[in-house]
Amino acid sequence: GTITCSPCGDYKIHTFTGPGTFCVSAAGNPLGSTSVEYLVVAAGGGGGGDNSGTGGGGGGAGGFRFASPTLAPATYPGKPLAAPAGITAAVQGYPVTVSAAGGGAAGAVSPGGNGSNSVFGPITSTGGGGGASAGGPQGPSNAGQNGGSGGGAQYYNSLANGSGNTPPVSPSQGNDGGDSVNPSSLYGSGGGGGALAVGVTTTASSFGGNGGVGGGFPEVFSGSNGQSSGGFRYFSGGGGGGVWSNVPVPSYPTSGVGSGGLGGGGNAGALSGIDTPSPGNAATANTGGGGGGATGGNPSSSTGGAGGSGIVIIRYKFQN
Repeated sequence: GTITCSPCGDYKIHTFTGPGTFCVSAAGNPLGSTSVEYLVVAAGGGGGGDNSGTGGGGGGAGGFRFASPTLAPATYPGKPLAAPAGITAAVQGYPVTVSAAGGGAAGAVSPGGNGSNSVFGPITSTGGGGGASAGGPQGPSNAGQNGGSGGGAQYYNSLANGSGNTPPVSPSQGNDGGDSVNPSSLYGSGGGGGALAVGVTTTASSFGGNGGVGGGFPEVFSGSNGQSSGGFRYFSGGGGGGVWSNVPVPSYPTSGVGSGGLGGGGNAGALSGIDTPSPGNAATANTGGGGGGATGGNPSSSTGGAGGSGIVIIRYKFQN
């Protein structure tokens, strides 16, 4: 990986944005450590597509697994997700897999694609679930998919949201996608789940649901990667849920289309007119964010946004 040690003081950081091997050439000594801390983020799921008057569910974020017991303060945003200890390293090579993103659904033939897993040694983070897609009376319907975080639901045919933390690990690697209701004229789909929060569920007064917020921690761990906010870096944000653009644009509030969750999640497709489709936006690369759901027209089709690829970051003390 890319090795940095500034501004980390006595610590080195190895950042992998592609496959590789973390090689331990010598054991730690009494003044140092034999433990390595890690962030393992899987790729996000793709956003759901549209075909003939529907909107796609947001893609679920990739699994977020993290251990860094040396970081302070104790109450940073990702703390509830942190494993209590890192990995004790032996003199050997540790294969690293950095996952590819899930593709956005083209129309409604399939849901958004699931992201692939990321792996470091014994730690596996599961790819995010794809967002739901529905074809109305002219096409198939596909529910939100399970994964590290689940894909968002879709209102047509009451398509279900996907479940997060699948398979289950502790601490949890993600959350469920948002559900969706079918109120009169407000056809919105649920946002994808994120590391820290479930995807937002639509209501009778809302449109596309926002993606769930990702996990965050002090910038010293993550260098220049992730989405920066308030001195923290965030990963694994859910994708925003799309809508059917069946009413004049001025009738929608500014929050009419689901926003991607903090942590690289993609926004849903933009609103530009009645029955005017718009593809979902892709998540940010190497954040594990979910892709945004498509905003639909009738008759038409539109594609969900692709998820964000994963990342693996390893941190350890190399001098006293």
